[in-house]
Amino acid sequence: MAKKCPITDKSKNNAGQYSNRVRATQYNPTGKRDQNVNFQTKRIYVPEIDETLKLEVSAAGLRTIAKKGPYQALKEAGIIED
Repeated sequence: MAKKCPITDKSKNNAGQYSNRVRATQYNPTGKRDQNVNFQTKRIYVPEIDETLKLEVSAAGLRTIAKKGPYQALKEAGIIED
């Protein structure tokens, strides 16, 4: 199973490669490649439950945690239950 960010539900994207010859020809396939998520392994302290959790989250997930606060973001993601 592919990795998925628990906060944002981001996973890898299957993208088409681009070639400069595309502009010169009507059809010039160059294959597919994967765009991976920017995963970071972080220890996140949640003061409301007085615990530190080790999570692998995307960079966008870290921004969400910084914006909403760790307790609210992890609760909405279903990682911690109240």
